[in-house]
Amino acid sequence: MKKNDLKQLIKPLVKECIHEVLIEEGLLSNVVSEVAKGLQHNVVMETKTNTSPTLFNENLQMQRTTNNSRTQMKEHRQKLMDAIGNEAYKGVNLFEGTDPMSHPEPAKGQVDLGPAGDAGVDIGSLVGNASEIWKAMK
Repeated sequence: MKKNDLKQLIKPLVKECIHEVLIEEGLLSNVVSEVAKGLQHNVVMETKTNTSPTLFNENLQMQRTTNNSRTQMKEHRQKLMDAIGNEAYKGVNLFEGTDPMSHPEPAKGQVDLGPAGDAGVDIGSLVGNASEIWKAMK
């Protein structure tokens, strides 16, 4: 018997057996129902949690620092006026409305870090909540 003849005889028998097992005995419906049950149990639910309130407000911190530096500058100017003597210039405030001088251009090889009064760039958010943790530890 040739291979093709055997194939023609066996193929309908195998097809009928598979059909009987899958459909008539309910194996296919059992597999589908088990898969559906498994998918229902693995549903991912997303829940949003409120982040804890920050330990401090960065804008408020900057305002405090600015106010502190202004009061220190006023106190320093007042001390300078007292040292010079208020009567020497007839009570005129020599430093009224003045700002500190800017520094000249840095020479070659020196690092230019910008003006002294410049607060720079806030890098607190680069390391996550590390700034809050350090503030809490103080």
